[in-house]
Amino acid sequence: MHPSGTKLARRPRPAVLENALQILLPFLATEPEPANTSASEGENTKNSSTFIDNMRLPVHRWFRYSAGFSAEWVKQEIRSRQGKPVRLLDPFAGSATTCLAADELGVPSIGLEAHPFVCRVAAAKLNYHASVERFAGLASEAFKRATGLTANHEAHSTLILKCYGRENLDMLDRFRQAVAQLQDGTPEAGLLWLALVSSLRSASAAGTAPWQYVLPGRRKTIPAGSELILRKTIEMIATDMRVMTAAAQPLARLNNDDARTCSTVPDGWATLVLTSPPYANNYDYADATRLEMSFLGEISGWGDLQETIRTHLVRSCSQHVPPKSVDWEKIAADPVLAPIATELQNVCSQLTAVRMERGGKKTYNNMIACYFHDLARVWHSLRRCTAGGAEVCFVIGDSAPYGIYVPVVDWLGRLATAAGFKSWRFDKLRDRNVKWKNRKHRVPLCEGRLWVQG
Repeated sequence: MHPSGTKLARRPRPAVLENALQILLPFLATEPEPANTSASEGENTKNSSTFIDNMRLPVHRWFRYSAGFSAEWVKQEIRSRQGKPVRLLDPFAGSATTCLAADELGVPSIGLEAHPFVCRVAAAKLNYHASVERFAGLASEAFKRATGLTANHEAHSTLILKCYGRENLDMLDRFRQAVAQLQDGTPEAGLLWLALVSSLRSASAAGTAPWQYVLPGRRKTIPAGSELILRKTIEMIATDMRVMTAAAQPLARLNNDDARTCSTVPDGWATLVLTSPPYANNYDYADATRLEMSFLGEISGWGDLQETIRTHLVRSCSQHVPPKSVDWEKIAADPVLAPIATELQNVCSQLTAVRMERGGKKTYNNMIACYFHDLARVWHSLRRCTAGGAEVCFVIGDSAPYGIYVPVVDWLGRLATAAGFKSWRFDKLRDRNVKWKNRKHRVPLCEGRLWVQG
């Protein structure tokens, strides 16, 4: 359905497309909801900080990203500014939720993503306007080639061997080789790569933690065969391409760039920023895609993540900052953190003492200092690339590592005004740390939207 509410007629498939897709038809995926189908405004508000709703939407559902948030909320915010010029920026673009929503409403957008693998996923999703016929043809050719190839199980790491049965891994590896042979730099080839990537978790027998960590020791129901999963994923992508191409304008620009510099965004460009930066909650965004990157041979193990991924990201987990890697006191004394320096130093000092009493001895002291230093730099970069009067929204939550409360929202708001923004407010969405009874602390936490006025 078009953003205006007009129902879209299904485009007839030309004969070429019918021939290319005939092998896929027995495995038709569930039809997506129309592009602008949304929950009620109250539900949008409730779920704006989650990716849950996106799994019902075309293109968005191609890759479930643990750090995503609601595309319908993004569209709601754009629509509320009807009559005003909107140039939308997302400096933590993830898998392109904001950019895709902007395309649906014909709004120019720029997305920045520092995680190289996630950026490639996002770029592939933004190729929704590519040729369905050629994509289907490439998929058919990949299946054809795969039948003549030999799987190379020895090329895979121990993690991959633990996550897949031999038969499923055999098919996936042969298809991987075929996809690699067909990579020619075209959008359709990028979509074929994404179809493989998007099928990997469904074909794995390994369990997955709520935020996408892979748990080889926890088994799930025996998955369907890899070939069936691949065919259903390819048909889903082809179906969604037709829906989205009719409903959206490919206006978005995506850059593999760092939010701490926003180096590819022109001065004063953005009138609206909608984003969700990493939370200071020790979630390892690098580890979240270890299964996919290991399968593709981009890393050989967990140790490769530091240099390959973590060095590019905002430092929001203790794995970024192992002992003696940084001097948190020196970082906390940087003038860019002057508005919160005394409180930050107090929290980091407490964490320095507490960590030595805990078995894991996690370097939350280093992480918290580095996290706010990085976010202070983000605010200064956003001030440069936003227009006067721009609005910035961070979907964010507070934190309490080792039970020591960190007033994330207050500190970020003060850092924003110190960077040159005029004011800030916080709209709470939900309480956190209330569901799990085995938490090691009971510090009340919340999540919501930090609005900053420029």
